[in-house]
Amino acid sequence: MADWGPVLIAVVLFVLLSPGLLFQLPGRGKVVEFGGMQTSGAAILVHTVIYFGLITILLIAVGVHVY
Repeated sequence: MADWGPVLIAVVLFVLLSPGLLFQLPGRGKVVEFGGMQTSGAAILVHTVIYFGLITILLIAVGVHVY
């Protein structure tokens, strides 16, 4: 059987960490903006680093599996 844990974790984190969807770090006018639906290059970079860190912790260090 296939292991769906990494796929589900990656999709959920990708959706939740899309810049501007739930929050944007750094925001355009403030440090953190919520639900702005806008993005910038700096926000994309920050969210990419956060995504990489969380996916690494959850998939490699914790070893999440869903069979």
